[in-house]
Parts: sequence; structure tokens; C-alpha cells
Amino acid sequence: MKEIRMVDLQGQYLRIKSEIDNAIQSVIDSTAFIQGPEVKEFSTALSTFLDGAYVVPCANGTDALQIAMMALGLKPGDEIILPVHTYVATAEVIALLGLTPVFVDVYPDTFNIDVSQVESKITKKTKAIVPVHLYGQCVDMDPLMAIAKKHDLKVIEDAAQSIGAKYKGKFSGTIGDVGTTSFFPSKNLGCFGDGGAIITRNAELAEEIRIIANHGQKIKYHHELVGVNSRLDTLQAAVLNVKLKYLKEYERKRNEVAEYYDKHLSDVIIPVRSNDSTHVFHQYTIKAQRRDQLKEFLQSKGIPTMIYYPVPLHHQKAYRQDKSFPVTEQLSKEVLSLPIHTEATHEQLDYICTNVKAFYRG
Repeated sequence: MKEIRMVDLQGQYLRIKSEIDNAIQSVIDSTAFIQGPEVKEFSTALSTFLDGAYVVPCANGTDALQIAMMALGLKPGDEIILPVHTYVATAEVIALLGLTPVFVDVYPDTFNIDVSQVESKITKKTKAIVPVHLYGQCVDMDPLMAIAKKHDLKVIEDAAQSIGAKYKGKFSGTIGDVGTTSFFPSKNLGCFGDGGAIITRNAELAEEIRIIANHGQKIKYHHELVGVNSRLDTLQAAVLNVKLKYLKEYERKRNEVAEYYDKHLSDVIIPVRSNDSTHVFHQYTIKAQRRDQLKEFLQSKGIPTMIYYPVPLHHQKAYRQDKSFPVTEQLSKEVLSLPIHTEATHEQLDYICTNVKAFYRG
């Protein structure tokens, strides 16, 4: 049996090696490393995939969040509601812009923001909500959008882990005012370095996003806005152009892995699927008793695992808040993500499940 990896990027690359190599070589031959034609090609292709939403590529998923917030005109002191169980980038850009993060606990089953708690967090300073479609499954967007409309709030979807997932037939990242995503190598649609994109169905907002991401300029040396330098380089766009063609196949394979785990894991709590959202399984995250001991045991058997996230944001020194978020605090002690990727074999999955069972049975 070959080595088990959390994400087998090498195996995935080897399946499409000739296409990837040709795409990269074409960029090298052209020397159009910045804003080459492949960037526009990818933007158009991803827009088509997302049913016509405008797509502005950028340097990474964190930049995507920052640019989205800048384009929406959020000002220092504005309060932004977000889940406390998420990666730091979601809170990081809020703090960097002088905005105030307001944390909300999550559901114990889907791990997404507890929409029923959102309205109680709204004050006169609240200007936006950032739902995070965690692990590959969409937040319950209809009631969240209703709250946003009622209180005149902007909605910024953090779809870094959910590209391709659909909520009631609508793609994640296309439902709110603006969406953001990441093409970090381990993502379902990953490049060979950093990359990201901002998504919106608003043409005027898309144009402002383009300007901000390009030093605040529409015409070179004419700076209309305070902007940033955040570009998806051409080599990464070339890789993404190839991999985007396989994204639906990748989603299918990840779901096959998830279904195998569902069927064969009886000693842990498996991920709950929302009735209104598809799941693209960026992560297969279980809840496990004696989680840390299980992780150590699996590691001894050559099985990698990850904890997303071991320290809640409100316990982090940079974002500390003296408040209680009991679900997130419990999840930080229970969640464990098992290997899931497009190259997993039944032999590997059987080995993983057998060892999880062996741990709990003594």
C-alpha cells in the first residue's frame, strides 16, 4: 500500500501531468508571467462554471476577503459578524482594516455559523456578516440573507473551502453581495502556489474590485481608489485552467471517499449533511472521544490527520475575547479531519477505518 497522505497532490498531478506541463511551458515560452492571457481565460472559465457570476482573480484567499471588504466601503469601527469556528484569515482581514470582529458560535453538527444567534449580535455599528462555508458545505443562507436584508447588512461569503458546493441550486460564493475563495494547493481547486478570487453578481461592484486589486487604477498611473497589489500570476492561472475541467470529477471522488467513511466508521460521529446544501468535502471532519489519543494512535500507524481548529479564535492572543462559545470550545477538543482526496484507494480507506475501529475496541 502506498503512503497515505492528507491530500495526495502528487498523485493528482501525475494523472494530468502532460496537460499541466504543457500549460506551464506555454507560459514560460511566452514570458507573460503577469496578467498573461491565461488569467483572463481562467476568470472567464470560472465565471461560466459559476453560472455567469463575475470573477476577479487575485493573489490569495486572504487578499480576496480584504479586497471584498474594501470594495463594500466598510470603515474602521464597523462591526462584522463571523463564526468563531473558522480559520484565522476570516478574522484577520477584519482586524487589519480596523473593523471589529463579532464572533458567533456554530452548530454542533454542520460546524457552520449558528444563524439563530446572529440577530442577537447586531448593533447600530454592525455593517456586514461573513458566513464561512466550512469544510465544503454551505451555511443556511436563506435565513441569513433575510436577516441581512432586514438590517441592511452586507453579506460576504467565505467560500475558501466550498468551491462547487450548492445551496438550493445556487453556488457558494454567488448568493451574498460578494464571495471569496482560495486556490491554495490543498483546496479542491488548488494551484501550485497561492491564488484566490472574488466573486459577485453585481457588475459595478466587480469593476470596483478589479480596480482595488490593481493598485486602485483602471487606467495605468491613474489611481482612482486606494488599492492593493493582488494578482493571480499567469503560471497559476495556467494550472487552474487545466484543473477546473476536472473539478466536478474531483467533487465526485471526494464524495465517494466520504461515503466510504460514512459506511465503515461506527465509533465516531460522522459529518452531518445539510438538507439544503451539497457537500464538496474539502475536509472530512469527525467528532471523536479521546480525540488526541486517537490522533496519536493513527499517526503511529502511518495515518495522518489534522485538527481544524485546535484553538478557538476567541482564545487566540490576537483576538481574545472574554466570552463563552460552548459549541466551538467543545469542537476544539473533538474534531479531527481524516485523509480525503481524489487519489484515495479502497485499500487505504479500509486501513484507516480498521485502525479507527481498533483504537476504540481496545
